[in-house]
Amino acid sequence: MKKALLQLHIAVWLAGFTGILGALITLNEVWLVWYRIAITVLTLFLYRLWKPSPQVISIRHKTRLLGIGAIIALHWVFFYGSIKLSNVSVGLVCFASVGLFTSITEPLFNKTRFSIGEFFLGLLSMVGIYIIFHFDTRYRTGIIMGTASSILAAFFSALNKKYIDTTPRRDMLFYEMAGGLAGVSLLLPVYQLFFPSTTTMPSPADWGWLLILSWACTILAFECMLSSLRHVSAFTQALTLNLEPVYGIIMAFIFFNENQHLQSSFYAGCALILLSVCLQMFRIYQRRIPETTTV
Repeated sequence: MKKALLQLHIAVWLAGFTGILGALITLNEVWLVWYRIAITVLTLFLYRLWKPSPQVISIRHKTRLLGIGAIIALHWVFFYGSIKLSNVSVGLVCFASVGLFTSITEPLFNKTRFSIGEFFLGLLSMVGIYIIFHFDTRYRTGIIMGTASSILAAFFSALNKKYIDTTPRRDMLFYEMAGGLAGVSLLLPVYQLFFPSTTTMPSPADWGWLLILSWACTILAFECMLSSLRHVSAFTQALTLNLEPVYGIIMAFIFFNENQHLQSSFYAGCALILLSVCLQMFRIYQRRIPETTTV
């Protein structure tokens, strides 16, 4: 059980660390995402050659996974664009608004009951983002991109739930990343036309960060998350996943001293977002059915 909890926290910490890597890598957001996904796809392809998947996946199923992957890639483009245009802390705070959009998209895609409570908690986090947006004009474009990133995250999360129990996880990751690579490859010429970048090849340092981003923060994080979920309860999972922005912001303060550049409006908005997260965790705790074999 301790191993499962450690794996879960490692996965969440690695997810938060992606924001730090996004700030360290000098490529713009589209090239960064393209290289991240390309390395991931190549790694998974070589693994599949060594250890082929025993399950046959229909073409229709593969097509849907490819489409979800394109949404994931676009989410990453907006997420890293938010960080590049503001900073890591603002980008991660905006990502906390995903709860509001998930409360809307999940009932639409998965025929679940609409939760008024989750919707209003999501609105509370959006009020926090508005406070930052309204009083700190330096980061407005970054906040818009970060919010768009959260909307896309809500879409692919809801769509993924349809296939998570019927598709081998590694196959799912491979086809989604392949779809993401195709989507970003189509986006690159258009993006270059409107937002030209002279830096298209990673520097030696960038290659190192990209390998960490792909192997550790994508593949390893994915494996740790899935391994841990066999042994922990839904409550423990939800509680720990809510720590992702917290971990990321703490790391941003440590690595980049971002706390010296943020106004009081950031902390006020962040407090409201944290309040919404805590209230949601309390709601989950109240609904939890006691389990004797899980944490």
